[in-house]
Amino acid sequence: MSVRSVFFTNRSGVRLHTLQYGATGATPVVLLHGLRAYAQTWAPLAAALGDGYCCYALDQRGRGLSDWAPSDSYRTDCYVDDLEDLVAHLGLERFLLVGHSLGGANALEYARRHPRRLLALVIEDIGPGSSSAGDGAARIRREMQQTPLVFADWNAAREFWRRARPGLAEEGIESRLAHSMRESPEGIVWRHDQQGIAEARLSIEPTDLWPAVRALQCPTLFVRGGRSDFLPPATVAAMLQANARIRAVEVADASHYVHDDQSAIFNQVVSAFLRESQDR
Repeated sequence: MSVRSVFFTNRSGVRLHTLQYGATGATPVVLLHGLRAYAQTWAPLAAALGDGYCCYALDQRGRGLSDWAPSDSYRTDCYVDDLEDLVAHLGLERFLLVGHSLGGANALEYARRHPRRLLALVIEDIGPGSSSAGDGAARIRREMQQTPLVFADWNAAREFWRRARPGLAEEGIESRLAHSMRESPEGIVWRHDQQGIAEARLSIEPTDLWPAVRALQCPTLFVRGGRSDFLPPATVAAMLQANARIRAVEVADASHYVHDDQSAIFNQVVSAFLRESQDR
């Protein structure tokens, strides 16, 4: 599968980077990563979808190869503006949309703003209230407060990830080292705007996602990790009651990071749902 970088400048002058997997003209899929992730996190899903799809994995502002931005712009409405600008830059009419955690919140809000643009929607391990209350929200706030900005060397950075994500395979750790960290004269530092992202996460009130959930007009799949501390089963049940277009699946032995912990199962579930939604 071909891979190429696409850069564009958004409405506020922020230069954003996207990885395109596959050939232009195939069914478009836009992929939105989580809070501290990066475009390459979606490479296994793009490979699983195959040549029938053209996947666009966005480095959301402040991450990957995209520009950093003011910390008060690391909020849902600005991320959704960026997604609108990407869709306009690519000339997409209707497309499939997948988002994890922060990216899932942004995807839901995009769906609320543009209900007729989406062929189908996949949301990984986030729902209304996830970012505001509960063990997962507390964990992420704690991580934002305690994450170092600089590491002495690559071994120290590797040990950080082993402690932070004890269930993550070595492949996942190496991916994070390669794509979310870099060498500097001070030591090993983050590629993303760790300080700005932390400030935003600790000070900006999370968006209420219930209006978006209730307004969904396309086939939508919520994927929950069986060990998730972020998306409670009760919230999934309430969403299923709120909107008949919603389906849900729980992946056993997976945390909040389903696509990392159970990559093969996640990719199979998402691929099957996207293909099924196109056949309707």
